[in-house]
Amino acid sequence: MSEPILLGLSGSLRQDATNRKLLREAARLFAPGTFIEADLNLPLYDGDLEIGAGVPEAVQRLADQIAQAHAVIISTPEYNKGPSGVLKNALDWVSRTKGKPWMDKPVAVMSAAAGRAGGERAQMILRSFMVPFQPRVLSGPEIHLADSSNEFDADGRLASDRYEHTLHDLMQKLRAEAGF
Repeated sequence: MSEPILLGLSGSLRQDATNRKLLREAARLFAPGTFIEADLNLPLYDGDLEIGAGVPEAVQRLADQIAQAHAVIISTPEYNKGPSGVLKNALDWVSRTKGKPWMDKPVAVMSAAAGRAGGERAQMILRSFMVPFQPRVLSGPEIHLADSSNEFDADGRLASDRYEHTLHDLMQKLRAEAGF
């Protein structure tokens, strides 16, 4: 069997976002395999745009990446007690593509946020967003990285053994769910 392809979706577009750092740490702990970080810088969903020009190429590329991945990791910030609009927009667009790229796909959800709950509400809502797509969302262990800007060292590695051990356990569970 070939090496697994792990796709990461960050709900934050910022290059140095803690959710991107968390995805990269998850990929490191998931290894070996190929890690691809998806680009969610997509146009806002607009039914008129879809009717006039069809599904944008960047959206189709994302849907294809989801379909081709053996497993997906999603990390969301918490904005106003919910997931980011960037992430919701990407999910809405992908739902408009042909096929069912999320169907039965092993998915691990995590969150990194400035608040003391570490994005727990955003993660709970994100899990409910995934229900119509019917992926195999892992129930845990849960990663809610609180005060996330202080949880990474200068190299982007998790500074806390507690979070690293939990993330390691989640990635091993995801590998097993993906059949690796």
